[in-house]
Amino acid sequence: MFTSERGVVEEWLSEFKTLPETSLPNYATNLKDKNSLVSSLYKVIQEPQSELLEPVCHQLFEFYRSGEEHLLRFTLQFLPELIWCYLAVSASRNVHSSGCIEALLLGVYNLEIVDKQGHSKVLSFTIPSLSKPSVYHEPSSIGSMALTESALSQHGLSKVVYSGPHPQREMLTAQNRFEVLTFLLLCYNAALTYMPSVSLQSLCQICSRICVCGYPRQHVRKYKGVSSRIPVSSGFMVQMLTGIYFALYNGEWDLAQKALEDIIYRAQLELYPEPLLVANAIKASLPHGAMKSSKEGTRCIQVEITPTSSRISRNAVTSMSIRGHRWKRHEQPDNNNDTTELGILVIPEISVTNVSGERTGNGEKGRTLGEIDAQHMQGVQETATDPRAESKGLPEIRRQKSVRKMMEDGINSPGRVQF
Repeated sequence: MFTSERGVVEEWLSEFKTLPETSLPNYATNLKDKNSLVSSLYKVIQEPQSELLEPVCHQLFEFYRSGEEHLLRFTLQFLPELIWCYLAVSASRNVHSSGCIEALLLGVYNLEIVDKQGHSKVLSFTIPSLSKPSVYHEPSSIGSMALTESALSQHGLSKVVYSGPHPQREMLTAQNRFEVLTFLLLCYNAALTYMPSVSLQSLCQICSRICVCGYPRQHVRKYKGVSSRIPVSSGFMVQMLTGIYFALYNGEWDLAQKALEDIIYRAQLELYPEPLLVANAIKASLPHGAMKSSKEGTRCIQVEITPTSSRISRNAVTSMSIRGHRWKRHEQPDNNNDTTELGILVIPEISVTNVSGERTGNGEKGRTLGEIDAQHMQGVQETATDPRAESKGLPEIRRQKSVRKMMEDGINSPGRVQF
């Protein structure tokens, strides 16, 4: 560690001690822009024998319990590096050199498991239903499974996962070590969107080192320092994958992809089903090319959503189409009857012996043209109620109603002519 870097850390330690409470919000806001201070603090944490490590850990804990949001996030960004240093020292059996780091991790854990009133927190998470659309899926593309999930959701069978209450810890042991570290990574992942790029890089690097140290792959990665295997739990690896997944789409493609491969490698050796399931799902969803996202831009996970308009078929069956089909079905017989009646009316029987219009065949001799037209209209309305028309099939009266009018107009009827 250079003298200039040491001076930056010492100035930071003394500045906060003399800072009045009224200037704390402004100080916390400007702290994240001090890149030289952040890089110097990383170097202090990476040197377990440094004399500045203990005051730095104490200062970071004071930041965390101050209640200021920006100071809390400033401490959280060093959490992956602190976890790695603690696990590396524990694997080397040199527990005494990690006392201040262990105290900091325990302090953050004990603050996070209780609320502001001092009551134990119980975290809950509702597993999303596949029947409801999200940015990751559409129910219509799943098929029959969506109907099953919809039926279950209507009966209130949605699954809720609870975490907590967590007990207070006074020291880290082999039994509770990964319970505490897993919860700390959960807190870190909850603030991923506020973490700077240097923190995401640290996360990817420590995930790779934890997974390959002590295994043949360590020589491939060319990691030096710790050569003994570091035990991990299944839940701890799942929390690592959560941060890796975020880093993949937020400017750290190369490091995150390498860490993902190392986690899969370790999960296969340990035969852990949960990390294997999550890691392979992430790997299967990755694009073919590297993500060229800006490190300073908006941090988000990019997904493709099909447009909603293309999902609706032109021949889709809707309530309106069913009603329209029903109306057409009811109107079709009436139209056929009208056509039949009109066809009957325009096919008269013409008698050549009585061209003057007198109708002797039906006993209606001497009727005027107006009376004939009136009967013609009446016959159209009473077609369905005439029993003789129903019995004979083709009503005789309606065939001879408009003959005279058609002859006077000079219209040659296409009907039949009887001689």
